[in-house]
Amino acid sequence: MKTKSIKSCINTNRDVKGIGFRSIRPLLERDGLGFSIHKTIINEGGPYHWHYKHHLEACFCVDGYGKLQNLATGEVFNIEPDTLYILDQNDNHTFTALTNVILISVFNPPITGNEIHQKDGSYRI
Repeated sequence: MKTKSIKSCINTNRDVKGIGFRSIRPLLERDGLGFSIHKTIINEGGPYHWHYKHHLEACFCVDGYGKLQNLATGEVFNIEPDTLYILDQNDNHTFTALTNVILISVFNPPITGNEIHQKDGSYRI
């Protein structure tokens, strides 16, 4: 049994910042659970384009309001506290944060922590 706080990850290699987001990653591939968990903070603004071609992701909104758009279908989903969105088809999407948004994100397969977004929105692996 272990515990890990978000506070212990701040300003370490588990605290990743990019255009429009901050991802604090207490659970990564090297932790051996088969998935990774992140506290994701999306800055008000956007749309931000992400397309995880090599990972599936589920995000539980803890705070804030946003719009998620599936770029393949054009569907738009309202994201608010207590909403879970599931990118189960490697969905190409944009996220527009109407306010700052806090998500708890789960990735499968787990990320190593070294991934960075490429121009197409995917993680380079």
